[in-house]
Amino acid sequence: MADDPARRRRREPLIDCDVHNALANDDDLLPYMGAEWRDRREALAYLPTEFRQVRENLGDRSYMGAEYPRPTPRASRVDAWPPDGPPASDLAFTREQLLDAWDVEVAILNPLLGIGEMLNLELAIAMARAANDWLAAEWLDRDDRLRASIVIPYEDPAAAAAEIDRVAADPRFVQVLMLSRTIEPMGRRRYWPIYEACERHGLPLGVHNGGWGGHPMTPTGFPSYYIEDAAAMSCAFQAQVASLLVEGVLTRFPALRVVLIEGGFAWLPPLMWRLDRAWRRLKSEVPALDRLPSELVRERCWVSTQPMEEPERPEQLLELFEQMGMDGHVMFATDYPHWDFDAPDHAIPLRLPAELRRA
Repeated sequence: MADDPARRRRREPLIDCDVHNALANDDDLLPYMGAEWRDRREALAYLPTEFRQVRENLGDRSYMGAEYPRPTPRASRVDAWPPDGPPASDLAFTREQLLDAWDVEVAILNPLLGIGEMLNLELAIAMARAANDWLAAEWLDRDDRLRASIVIPYEDPAAAAAEIDRVAADPRFVQVLMLSRTIEPMGRRRYWPIYEACERHGLPLGVHNGGWGGHPMTPTGFPSYYIEDAAAMSCAFQAQVASLLVEGVLTRFPALRVVLIEGGFAWLPPLMWRLDRAWRRLKSEVPALDRLPSELVRERCWVSTQPMEEPERPEQLLELFEQMGMDGHVMFATDYPHWDFDAPDHAIPLRLPAELRRA
């Protein structure tokens, strides 16, 4: 391992801000749920579809609400399946394939369990609590390199804030997780208790690609193919950033930080330019937004590198970073174990200036 050429090329500490660990089977959360829910499971074999294992080529249909085939089962690397269970459900296998193989110093777990978007709010609250206890006991307690996002039932913001208050004392939970497709735009008042709790505990809000929210995957309706969803994932992020800005969330909660995960970022400069132009003419409509939108984005938002747009002309990537003006706000991610995993020795172009690469 010490002679690995990938390690020799990479001297900087490696922090992976997006790893998707998973449940090994349907019953993994039951030990962390109350007797009422265990009784229901025993009597009715009752668990939501989010936790059903689907191994045929369709993948897990509930994942991000998609009803079209994924390129691989569960949208994962074909070599990421441990001997028993789905990808990233076995800590030892994940250590071998990710943490040890790439000498990862810190990895942040973002389990995409479908809990936050559930409309059975009573069950969502119970499962979010169980998921966080499961994360602590089965993952964080077993490897010091791991950190995690707090899973919340975000369509019940008061309950979500209570869960943040319950879990935030554990410093291994480093952000609060929401998905990018919510029932209402994230700037709406219904979600403000979540942001208050984030600010109260000094935790960033992590917005990860995915979710359902009852809406089509694109602004014009439901697509036919997975490739359309994959290419259009940035649409939801643009709408959410605009909502957080114009509804005054980033002004009302001055300590809130927002991390945009797995949504790309080439769309950010044109969105900032467009919002700045509109704000100069229409700012009387949104008095809570008292600064240029671009200033708030550069100050309060972070983005992840997976997926990272790479233009054919390498110098244009540097131009993009310059246009974003978000020095130190671009964070590395592998997206393990998904099919579009970014290997650390290939994800960031070697031609980047050393200081930018380190940042």
